[in-house]
Amino acid sequence: MRFVDEYRDAEKARALAAKIANLCEPGRRYKFMEVCGGHTHTIYKHGLEDHLPENITLVHGPGCPVCVIPMGRVDDAIHIAERPDVIMTSFGDMMRVPGGRGSFFDSMAQGAEIRMVYSPLDALKIARQNPDRRVVFMAIGFETTAPSTAMTVMRAEAERITNFSVFCNHVTIIPAIKAILDSPDLRLDGFIGPGHVSTVIGCGPYEFIARDYGKPLVVAGFEPLDLLQSIYMLLLQLAEGRSEVENQYARVVPWEGNPRALAAVNQVMRLRPYFEWRGLGFISHSALGMRERYAVHDAEQIFGIPGVRVADPKACQCGEVLKGVLKPWECKVFGTACTPETPIGTCMVSSEGACAAYYNFGRFSRERVREATR
Repeated sequence: MRFVDEYRDAEKARALAAKIANLCEPGRRYKFMEVCGGHTHTIYKHGLEDHLPENITLVHGPGCPVCVIPMGRVDDAIHIAERPDVIMTSFGDMMRVPGGRGSFFDSMAQGAEIRMVYSPLDALKIARQNPDRRVVFMAIGFETTAPSTAMTVMRAEAERITNFSVFCNHVTIIPAIKAILDSPDLRLDGFIGPGHVSTVIGCGPYEFIARDYGKPLVVAGFEPLDLLQSIYMLLLQLAEGRSEVENQYARVVPWEGNPRALAAVNQVMRLRPYFEWRGLGFISHSALGMRERYAVHDAEQIFGIPGVRVADPKACQCGEVLKGVLKPWECKVFGTACTPETPIGTCMVSSEGACAAYYNFGRFSRERVREATR
């Protein structure tokens, strides 16, 4: 299959692994953060850590959009969904995310009408088909999905579909990375930059990481060879004393991003003064809300929300996992009380969650680690 098989070539992977090993400085340990949860799943699905020298550690970042949604925002969405005139719509990843009052599935069991959709346009179609109901789209995601939400709102406005609104939870990646860099908990040597987000924002916004913090970043694709090449590019920068932003995923990511998508987002949405992230707390100017011009499509304005902050369960250590401080298997409830079927934290729910990646693909590696540390 073109653009898949050639990026999974075992011989090329072994050759890249040898180059990586040759670049590693004896006695030095390297720690790289893969920002995107999609990268985490590739790493463990294909066993990439087994191709790397032991002195290279990969840690997970906050780039899973479902994982960073705080429990209070889930409760706010449930507050809207419980209204008898509302049809709440959501991506499938959100359906099992636990809030303080349960999940969307729990609310459905109690009578709320919540439908899974594959895009905001599906939610708009439901609004057309149900003019006597108010249809709300639970909008989540980084800059990757924000343009589709914005353009759907623009279409609703053009068609004068006033019973469609958005509960906006879009977040932005740069403030989260800066929060990681400013955290005293973790020392990193470089970043594997998110590929999907970068198709929209481009590579330029990451330049402060190299300029101000002296850390290299390589925007990476999602196939095994993409990630191995990105690690090689990071090591080469460190070996040569460079700190730059490089684009390994140039076949998909333009350096300047997608100006039309960014313009659509800017027309419909604005930066919030602050927003709560699970595990990272409140980060200023890190999320998007609807502009006043589109208030008729802003669920927060239409319905009002409690806005109560809900603390994570004490047993759950999703926050530490999202910051890369802990590996998922180091969490006390991983794989026992917390599984994909009975999740306590969001990292076990999402298709991009680090805990789900470890649980589904990394169990045997985890058992080897436990045996080695006994």
